Amino acid sequence: MAKSDSTHQQLDNPKVDHETSDVNIRAILGFGGVLAVSAAIIHVVIWILFGYFDAREAKGAAPDYPLATAERSRLPPEPRLQVTPREDLRDLRAGEDQLLESYGWVDRNAGIVRIPIADAMKLTVQRGLPVREEASK
Repeated sequence: MAKSDSTHQQLDNPKVDHETSDVNIRAILGFGGVLAVSAAIIHVVIWILFGYFDAREAKGAAPDYPLATAERSRLPPEPRLQVTPREDLRDLRAGEDQLLESYGWVDRNAGIVRIPIADAMKLTVQRGLPVREEASK
């Protein structure tokens, strides 16, 4: 036991102490506190500023320019974009189908008529296709 008491006495040296002048804990904690309070104040000020900007923007609508109000009914130059492309395509195909499945004049003066495709195919089968005659050798 004498040996352990002697080592314990060697560790407890009253002359050995930590350095108190290296780090100022109070200053570091104070700086952190001031930084946190400043950040909170800045956030509140920005929140109030955005509320002001939002109210100002909602209150004042953009004024109409005198030249722009006269131009509202004017259409842009051709070609314009289609407003309803699916309906336009459906109407185009319906018109084509109506032409392909009905009788009508192509050129009345020349006597050229239009007949439905089904009838034209039947006539072609009945009459046959024109064939070139082979040249004699």
